[in-house]
Amino acid sequence: MADKTPLAEPDQLPGAPHPRERDVLFGHEEAERAFLDAYGSGRLHHAWLIGGPEGIGKATLAYRVAKFVLDRGGRTPEPVASLDVPEGSRAARQVSVLSHPGLFVLRRVPATEKKAASTTIPVDEVRRALQLFGSTAADAGYRVCIVDAADDLIPASANALLKMVEEPPPRSLFLILSHAPQRVLPTIRSRCRKLLLRPLADDPLARVIRSLPEPIGSAPDDALSTAIGAAEGSARRAIALLDPERARTVQTVEGLLAALPAIDWRKVGALADRLARRGAEQDLELTLETVERWAISIVETRAGEGARRLAPLVEVCEKSARAAAEADTYNLDRRPLVLTLFGDLAEAVRATR
Repeated sequence: MADKTPLAEPDQLPGAPHPRERDVLFGHEEAERAFLDAYGSGRLHHAWLIGGPEGIGKATLAYRVAKFVLDRGGRTPEPVASLDVPEGSRAARQVSVLSHPGLFVLRRVPATEKKAASTTIPVDEVRRALQLFGSTAADAGYRVCIVDAADDLIPASANALLKMVEEPPPRSLFLILSHAPQRVLPTIRSRCRKLLLRPLADDPLARVIRSLPEPIGSAPDDALSTAIGAAEGSARRAIALLDPERARTVQTVEGLLAALPAIDWRKVGALADRLARRGAEQDLELTLETVERWAISIVETRAGEGARRLAPLVEVCEKSARAAAEADTYNLDRRPLVLTLFGDLAEAVRATR
């Protein structure tokens, strides 16, 4: 049975509505059309792997699809022009608050007053979804499972999900989101129809921001232009960069990265102190994301030199991501993580020269 209480997601940005609460999607008309064509033909594939960088609209698309499919219930599929649902749709309201009996969302467990948010999708959550998909939908309609995101699955969770995707009951729909679809379990990938979303162009990205509530949606034009210029097509990153403190964090990190392999340990130490503070989890996430984007840029620019030569940079990013997850899980001091990250990055840069 679906969750009954809407809780803040672990990675939800303050002041921004969750994708399930959104009624519009900008810049991904081709992706919507691909789904609508499949639905209208009566040959809707049971599992979709929706890939693309973080913050570009994958979850918004998945929830729009869920609202559309669940609103239509057991009606015979037919060609439809849009994923929009009628105003006042009961199914859409239920999806927005995670109360629809035909919907299950696999995600990191939100924080409670006594416990921090989880950093992975527990296998028990996947097993609960199995119970939903083992029953019959009340209105002979679809049952929908949104995985947000597959990147957070541990091996046991991924294998449990595979069992559902391999042998789905009739009228089941899996919408599996991934920021790095090439890393999804190959046996899951092979059973999915792939739908790759690209980073947003500047115009739809600006429309996303302007459609959000204040103060985000009313950001000054110059601040919005600067944020969009540094967002690389990600609405999530643009929203974060509209916060002056977070923008300064990114500028600091980018300056430290540009100086590598030289390290200003005084600046690194100050950054580490700031990121170790309580409530700075999203700033740490933004820092790691900035480092990853920097590493990817180097790898893409120097692709002709071969993967082996550039592997140290990729390995440092993966190591830091694991360390950050462990720090969250075990409530560890984040300062050593940041210090080690820049030390490892300096070594990696030396190794790739």
